[in-house]
Amino acid sequence: MSESNQAAPGLGGVVVATALPYREDPSAPAGLAVDYDRYAEHCRWLVDSGCDGVGPNGSLGEYSSLTDDERRAVARTAIEAVGDAGTVVVGVHGVGSHQARHWAEAAAEDGADGVLCLPPTMYRANRGEILAHFTAVASVGLPVMVYNNPLDTKVDLTPDLLAEIAQIDNVVAVKEFSGDVRRVLEIKERTAGSGLEVISGADDVVLESLLMGATGWFAGFPNVFPAESARLFELATAGKTTEARALYEPLVAAFRWDSRTEFVQAIKLGMEQVGRFGGPCRPPRGPLTPAMRKQVEADMARAISALAERGAA
Repeated sequence: MSESNQAAPGLGGVVVATALPYREDPSAPAGLAVDYDRYAEHCRWLVDSGCDGVGPNGSLGEYSSLTDDERRAVARTAIEAVGDAGTVVVGVHGVGSHQARHWAEAAAEDGADGVLCLPPTMYRANRGEILAHFTAVASVGLPVMVYNNPLDTKVDLTPDLLAEIAQIDNVVAVKEFSGDVRRVLEIKERTAGSGLEVISGADDVVLESLLMGATGWFAGFPNVFPAESARLFELATAGKTTEARALYEPLVAAFRWDSRTEFVQAIKLGMEQVGRFGGPCRPPRGPLTPAMRKQVEADMARAISALAERGAA
């Protein structure tokens, strides 16, 4: 294991992949301008509610629909809003390593604690290209959480490939979003001695992943339920499985939307249902169909009711 990997800080805990609010503005792309003030308030609320940090410019943050200036401003807003109260892990996803490295350099300049990085987007990279991509991003010097999302990228960071990636200086964690909880232990076995943290990336398998040894949750639905999510993480990592299951089971129907194509719209609708601002998405994301909206509302209603009963107990 390299000295830089040994010294790098962890990126575990509950880090929320933040949803991004817009306000109507005819001069902005698709008539929607980023509402930075509301976004800053949301980031502070998440950390004040018990989450360990925020992750701007992820898929949930609609990074691919932002202009370059907006993307930089979103990261800066999160970093300034959170300050020393939490961790900020900035998404630096790019089509190629030169784009991803550029965003990592910007994140370092702006004071981020770490970066989250997909393999090359829009291109099914081979093994050597994947290693070169993460090497370029990690050379900036910030702790790197690589992101395995084979559903969207068509690139699978398998446990044997992660064993190689884990040897890259400054790569400290993997956000695992394959949905296969068996991978948590296999990744830990394959990367033993490297210090690589396994971070649960899918809300609907978070409890299973944490019980198998994941050390963090890079999460979507804590945008809706931050305090409850922080409590779930605390119970699971303390081995209090009965209490954790009692909290998790009524939430998991809503959490399943985190793994669906319409996850951004669903989470923003969930935010509205608990009295937060969710708002619209920029294209290519459109509104939920009436049937989907009805199902999200039903799944959320069950979760809200169960949490209310717990609070009254």
